[in-house]
Order: sequence, then C-alpha cells, then structure tokens
Amino acid sequence: MIALLTGKIAHKSPDHIILDVQGVGYRVHIPFSTYYELPEEGGTASLHIHTSVREDAILLYGFRTRLEKSFFQLLIAVSGVGPKLARDILSNIQPGPLAQALAQSDLNKLSTIPGIGRKTAERLVLELKDKIGKIDMSSLPAADARQIPADDVTEDVISALLNLGYKEPQVRKVLAGLDAGEAVSVEGLLKQALKVLMK
Repeated sequence: MIALLTGKIAHKSPDHIILDVQGVGYRVHIPFSTYYELPEEGGTASLHIHTSVREDAILLYGFRTRLEKSFFQLLIAVSGVGPKLARDILSNIQPGPLAQALAQSDLNKLSTIPGIGRKTAERLVLELKDKIGKIDMSSLPAADARQIPADDVTEDVISALLNLGYKEPQVRKVLAGLDAGEAVSVEGLLKQALKVLMK
C-alpha cells in the first residue's frame, strides 16, 4: 500500500497532479488546500498518500500534511462518503473550520458544501463529533500564490469549481463580482470564490 510519494511535479492542476517518481508518473488526486501549497511544475513535492482500491481502479489521493490525510480517512469511514466526496469536502473547507463545524454540530455550514445534503451533514456530525477531538490539530502552512495570466486563472477556477459540483451560472456570477486582475493567482481567486459560495 502506497503511503508516501516524493518526486517531481510533471503536471499540476487544481484537482490532481502527476508526480514523477524516478521515471514513473503517478496520477494523484488532491484537494485545493494541497494544490495551494505545491511548487510549480518541475518542482519537488512529498505527499502523504491514501490508496483507494476499487474493482475497476486503484486511485491515489495525496495530501501535504498528515492532518489533511487524517481528516480524509475519517470522512471516508462515514457511510455514504466516498473518496471523491471526501476530497471535495476538504477542497471547500479546511480541517480547522471543519473540526469546529463538526464539534458544534453546525449543520448549516456543512450543508453549504456541494454534495452534502442535510442528511449527510447529520451523519457526519453523528459519526465524527467524538472522533474529531482525538486528532492532533497542527496548523497548516501558509500558501504561496503563483502568478499566471488572468484569463487562464479564471478558466482554471471555473473548471475546478464545476468539478466540485457548483453550477456554471452560479460560478460565473460569483467570479464576475471578484477581482480577477492581472496579478491574481488561481489559489487566490479560488479562495475568494469559495468564501462567497460557502456563505
């Protein structure tokens, strides 16, 4: 079972990377929080890996911190929450605020995450509220924003948000109201958009 991969980033996008480990390219699915902290293509990265084995595929999910991986593994242990949904949850909400929402049974906050209805939010609280307190909540490192042209930024952000389950008209409306100037980064615009969408 693969638990950790270190290699060169051959390709980087908001929902996955291809990590070149001594000539073998691993496709690793990642949440936005991990994407924000990765170096540019060609840079070296180490990811904590969860290996998901299905009948038709073996999928790798990667995280920059053990904390994120711990939350991911807690989430997929909940009935009805698969690896993709768990990844999408962590793309919408950081482990700290997620732990707080679970501890406080904040169903409204949890229900704003795409793919999480009221019943799933209730199940998350019921099954995870007591387990959250046992996780060591170390702080996540600060993100470094990368600068790329605004048109590319907007298209990358739209694609990433659509993959998370948001509707295109809603996404475009939110992005139209945000600052997408020349100096904006994918990471920065994603964070701005998610803040509005999660209200």
